[in-house]
Amino acid sequence: MRMLSAAAVVVLLTVPAHAQTPNINLMPEFQSKSPEEKEQDAIREKAYKDSLRKIPDAKASSDPWGTVRSTEAPKAAAPAKKSKTGSSSQ
Repeated sequence: MRMLSAAAVVVLLTVPAHAQTPNINLMPEFQSKSPEEKEQDAIREKAYKDSLRKIPDAKASSDPWGTVRSTEAPKAAAPAKKSKTGSSSQ
């Protein structure tokens, strides 16, 4: 009886795991497109390219903090003086 219940538990635990595995077809069937489908694809592609040409170029900067920042480059810090002994004394 214990073997039967253990087998039932194993089966019940593996069924949800089996359902989660993807069904991958390694050899898909290639279907050639009919001339009508090729024509529809060409029309769709042409409409897509025309819509891309209608998008205006961005000329202005879209930086919201652009007016807050200064346009000058930061000044370089003066080099620190080193003593001959290598330690700094004050």
